[in-house]
Amino acid sequence: MPSLRDTDPAEAFADVSVQREDALAAAGHDAVRLCHDLLRIDTTNPGDGSGPGERAAAEYVAAELDAAGIPATLVEAAPRRSTVLTTISGSDPSLPPLLVHGHLDAVPFDAADWTHHPLAGDLADGCLWGRGAVDMKGTLSMVLAVARHWARTGTRPRRDIVLAFLADEESTGEFGSRFVTASHREWFEGCTEAISESGGFSITAHPESGPQAGRPLRVYPVAVGERGTAWMRLTAKGTAGHGSKHNPDNAVATLAHALSRLASHRWPTTLTPPVAALVDALDRVLGVRIDREHLEEEAARLGQLGELFDCTVRDSANPTVLRAGGKVNVIPAAAYAEVDGRFLPGHREEYLAVVDRLLGPGITREFINCEDAVSAEHEGAAFSAMADALRAEDPDAHPVPFVMSGGTDAKSFARLGIRSYGFAPLMLDPSLHYYGMFHGVDERVPAAGLSFGVRVLDRFLRAY
Repeated sequence: MPSLRDTDPAEAFADVSVQREDALAAAGHDAVRLCHDLLRIDTTNPGDGSGPGERAAAEYVAAELDAAGIPATLVEAAPRRSTVLTTISGSDPSLPPLLVHGHLDAVPFDAADWTHHPLAGDLADGCLWGRGAVDMKGTLSMVLAVARHWARTGTRPRRDIVLAFLADEESTGEFGSRFVTASHREWFEGCTEAISESGGFSITAHPESGPQAGRPLRVYPVAVGERGTAWMRLTAKGTAGHGSKHNPDNAVATLAHALSRLASHRWPTTLTPPVAALVDALDRVLGVRIDREHLEEEAARLGQLGELFDCTVRDSANPTVLRAGGKVNVIPAAAYAEVDGRFLPGHREEYLAVVDRLLGPGITREFINCEDAVSAEHEGAAFSAMADALRAEDPDAHPVPFVMSGGTDAKSFARLGIRSYGFAPLMLDPSLHYYGMFHGVDERVPAAGLSFGVRVLDRFLRAY
């Protein structure tokens, strides 16, 4: 398996194949090169300010834009927390600009767990391996390659395209999307729609009946919304004392019981309109009706397709961090926990009331981050244009709407009235588990998939 650590990238990429050689072949190769380079830049974001920041990656992106004749601007909310902004002029000033946003930072990793070092950008088994390959340096590379291709060929999109390569998405966005929407909002003037991560990837389906039975089909979910975010810090106060003595006011025990109630709660299922549209579309593609009364079981039966709705038919609250005490024979006076809470559109007040009931007395709750659910039109012109671009490059494509279980910078841009879609197109080998690579071990993106994404993005961004 070739490694790119000690070789000339131009030589290493010489054998990377694209699905077809056309006018965009060079841009496909460029996307692979750009992804390799970005993966080698450490932008891990632990969320506590201890990471390296995004400046090195931002300077790289700006240099690649400048080299193609596209002026780029770097802004910083804090030292090394850098964002790159630029606008590509369109041919029709009557159309509102389209925002394309993505983040430069990535979550931390333990290199010992990986097959290839997560900062090597190795090319192996047809994929580029590294932290951020899927989330989301691969996507940024495709966008950057398209912009450079347009500059080389004199191509102009119909509308202005605003590009934002952002810091800090893997935390709260305070140093990225929240900063630019508050302090540099002039860049987004007139924008009403945007595209970003976590959509447009392929999942191979095997219909059980109907005219397509027995023929593998590719489903491409396009994100049209996100659940709301409620990251919470919980505190239990008690009476400190010796660990050998009975203590009915034990803060650790109080917190543990509260977390047990929260974690074991069965949240009811609700089909919101975009998730209902997804389930209806899967009915048609698979040739079988999904049982709406048993969505949890149906999600498990459908595998990767089921993951598209499994987490977005209910609210959730998952304990993720615990802190208490420092010595085995000392009962501490306080115990702390952090909870990742997510809620469906319109559920915020009801959701928090249930959380408080489950936590019970003796627990105080404060927000680390709380943002309402966001949505975009799943039947409008933007979705149709994305679907058309996918079908043009893959005749077996079946685009469907879905709602993301997690959150993105879309929530910050929603404050400016901008509706974001998740559209980062990739054709994936059926063996690759897209969702499993988010924040996971051995994250990787197919080189040919990046070339496919370049062609789809070029087609959509030029035509819309």
